Amino acid sequence: MRFKDQVAIVTGAAKGIGRSIALALIDEGAKVVPVDVDCEALRSLRAEVEKRGEQILPVACDIEKSPDVKAMVDQVLGAFGRIDLLVNNAGIIRRGTIETVSEEDWDRVIAVNLKGTFNCCKAVVEPMKRQRSGKIVNVSSIAGKLGDITSAPGYGSSKAGADALMKTLARQLAPSGIRVNAVAPHAIETEMSAQWPDERKREVIAGIPLGRLGRPEDVAAAVLFLASDDASFITGEILDVNGGTFMD
Repeated sequence: MRFKDQVAIVTGAAKGIGRSIALALIDEGAKVVPVDVDCEALRSLRAEVEKRGEQILPVACDIEKSPDVKAMVDQVLGAFGRIDLLVNNAGIIRRGTIETVSEEDWDRVIAVNLKGTFNCCKAVVEPMKRQRSGKIVNVSSIAGKLGDITSAPGYGSSKAGADALMKTLARQLAPSGIRVNAVAPHAIETEMSAQWPDERKREVIAGIPLGRLGRPEDVAAAVLFLASDDASFITGEILDVNGGTFMD
């Protein structure tokens, strides 16, 4: 087990990609703290995990609010005494163009996707520095590299900002034994893509060299690789998980 007894915080863990990441970490022996604002979905995740004979520490937290994030981290430290891994997966998306997107939607997306990531990173750095070890993996997006395609301008901007934050922290925290990386998914089978009309789905798949949509498990596998000792000499990297749609 690659993460036996390691303490891992996963934000946006109640559904979709975050849920798959949390479950994969549990399978690899981690003590997982799923964080989300959806309390009902967190309860569902907890019930699923307990049926498997495992335990988690679900925490309801709005990552936009730094006091809430600090309280969440304090709760984790109180329960386990350390934090080995932070996965910044929580994020939201809005649709529209520069003409139609509202200022409120712009602010909300930036607040969750960029400021929320900043809040969580800032809160875990001190305990990780004390340990002289730690891993942070951000779930970014192809939109952070190419710009928004179908979403409103704030989404790609937030992800590009989080990518720059990741690289900055990778440089600043490396001397303390903390690695910081990101994965950039595209066209993953989630609740959002399930709502696409068949024609839209066919168009998306036609643009993917591997000829299929990605699965949440594909993203989880990439996150776990970057967080594992197999990636001990990797920091500041953005790993594309997009079936070959964008290669860099």
